[in-house]
Amino acid sequence: MKILVTAKRVEDPESKIKVKPDGSDIVKEGLKYKINPFDEIGVEEGLRLAAAHGGEVVVVSIGPKEVQEQLRHALAMGAHKAVWVNHTGPLDQLGIAGLLQKVVELQKPDVVLLGKQSIDDDQNQVGQYLAEFLGWGQATFASKVESLESAEEKAKAPAVKLTADKKSVQVVREVDNGLATLEVQLPAIVTTDLRLNQPRYASLPGIMKAKSKPIEELTPEKLGVDVTPKIQVLKLASPPARKAGIKVPDVATLVEKLHNEAKVV
Repeated sequence: MKILVTAKRVEDPESKIKVKPDGSDIVKEGLKYKINPFDEIGVEEGLRLAAAHGGEVVVVSIGPKEVQEQLRHALAMGAHKAVWVNHTGPLDQLGIAGLLQKVVELQKPDVVLLGKQSIDDDQNQVGQYLAEFLGWGQATFASKVESLESAEEKAKAPAVKLTADKKSVQVVREVDNGLATLEVQLPAIVTTDLRLNQPRYASLPGIMKAKSKPIEELTPEKLGVDVTPKIQVLKLASPPARKAGIKVPDVATLVEKLHNEAKVV
C-alpha cells in the first residue's frame, strides 16, 4: 500500500494564546508548535498499515519552511518520505484541499489519512472537500471498538482494516448511539479521531534517520492551484473572562440561585 498522511503545524495547546489588541491575529511571539494531534494519529495508523501489509508512508504539510519540523517529526516516527508545499500566505479549507488534491494526483496513494480536524481552527472540512474533489469514497472520524489499553493496541495492530481482496478498507466510527462500521473502496479518504490509536514516540535512531530522508518541495504555482482565500477572517476576540464562583450555605440557597439568577431550573 501507498499511504499519504497530512501533518499540519499547529500551536502547542499548552501555550497560552493571546489575541492582538487590534484583533487581526494571535500573538505568535514565544509560541511553541507541534504536529496536529489528529494528524499524528493518522501518521501512526499509516505506519501500522504499512507494517501489516507492506508499502510506504508519505507525509505532506503545507506552510512556510518551519513546517519541516513537523515533517521531520513524522519521518522520525517512521514515515518514508515527505512532501512540503511551500506557502507563506493565508489559506482557507478549500485552498488546502485543492493543494492536497494535486499532491494526491502526483503521489497516487491507495489511501489518504487526515486528522478529522486541526486543533487551531477546528474546521473539520478538509477531508470532506478532498474526497469530493477527487471523487473518492470517504470514512470520517475513524475510531475503534478496542480500548487504548487493549492487547490489539499494545500490538500496534491497525484499526483501519484492509479487506481480504485488498480492494477496500473497513473503518469503525463513532456515532451518536454507539459505533458504526463502514466499508469504502480504495482509493479512499479516511479522517482520524482521537480514540483510533496511541501514537508512538520517535526513537533516537528514528530521529537520526529522519535527517537524511527526502523532503520534496512544491509550491501552489507548480501545482497550478489558486489559493486565494474565499473566506476571510475579519476579527479575532478573546472569550469573556469567567466570573468567580461562590459558595452557598445549603441546598435551598443553591436551588434559589439557579432558579432566580442563573435561570436554569
